[in-house]
Amino acid sequence: MGARAAPSRRRQAGRRLRYLPTGSFPFLLLLLLLCIQLGGGQKKKENLLAEKVEQLMEWSSRRSIFRMNGDKFRKFVKAPPRNYSMIVMFTALQPQRQCSVCRQANEEYQILANSWRYSSAFCNKLFFGMVDYDEGTDVFQQLNMNSAPTFMHFPSKGRPKRADTFDLQRIGFAAEQLAKWIADRTDVHIRVFRPPNYSGTIALALLVSLVGGLLYLRRNNLEFIYNKTGWAMVSLSYIHGSSQAQFVAESHIILVLNAAITMGMVLLNEAATSKGDVGKRRIICLVGLGLVVFFFSFLLSIFRSKYHGYPYSFLIK
Repeated sequence: MGARAAPSRRRQAGRRLRYLPTGSFPFLLLLLLLCIQLGGGQKKKENLLAEKVEQLMEWSSRRSIFRMNGDKFRKFVKAPPRNYSMIVMFTALQPQRQCSVCRQANEEYQILANSWRYSSAFCNKLFFGMVDYDEGTDVFQQLNMNSAPTFMHFPSKGRPKRADTFDLQRIGFAAEQLAKWIADRTDVHIRVFRPPNYSGTIALALLVSLVGGLLYLRRNNLEFIYNKTGWAMVSLSYIHGSSQAQFVAESHIILVLNAAITMGMVLLNEAATSKGDVGKRRIICLVGLGLVVFFFSFLLSIFRSKYHGYPYSFLIK
């Protein structure tokens, strides 16, 4: 019984083989080779991507912003594969270009890149690069770019959209504004850390030292500081003590005080809206705030001296 069943099974297998189409074997072989080739191509892409990311991480360990020429730009920014985003500043920093705005924007860009490089959230999903016009003229021509500085975001997938170009003319190039724009485009939040600026502190220390030095030189003749009559004459000789009258000189004094307050407001507005160096803007802000606070206090004190019983004062009574 078992001897008869074995030939029967062989005859059925041979019958099934005869039913297969004649051209099936070359097709199956071609399909197998295609699968092997696709698998090899995918592995090659993965190796290429790993090499690119490794190279970018190495550059980032040396500098927060790495400079690129045309070849590097096409390889690391334009060419696939890429699973990272790139922020690129297109600029013209060479002295012969005389682009002062480029230098100011570069300082803010450097602050932003350093804040990302030394933050705890740093990873290989975002990199900062720079293309100088004199080092990558072909890149400017390729992008039809005729102005600098310009900031662009190149996403990990797809082409850059209109919103991937930073609106520098409307927003300015402060590091905080750039960080906000990057967060909108990449969901990567960067907390900006600025290096300490001691210019205001140094200026105040110099002023205090100057005043202290003058007082030290006049240390044997300081009676004028304690002369209450003299201070009263200075403060009241040109200010009428009643609200029903006003000296001519008093009108000029009030005019000067209001002009000083106005100047302080102008400086505050300038510090808030200008696109210059952040350190200079901070000094302008402090000077403007000092003018407003001091001279408004002085003006309020004069008003209080004329309108007896007025309860409010600020700094100066």
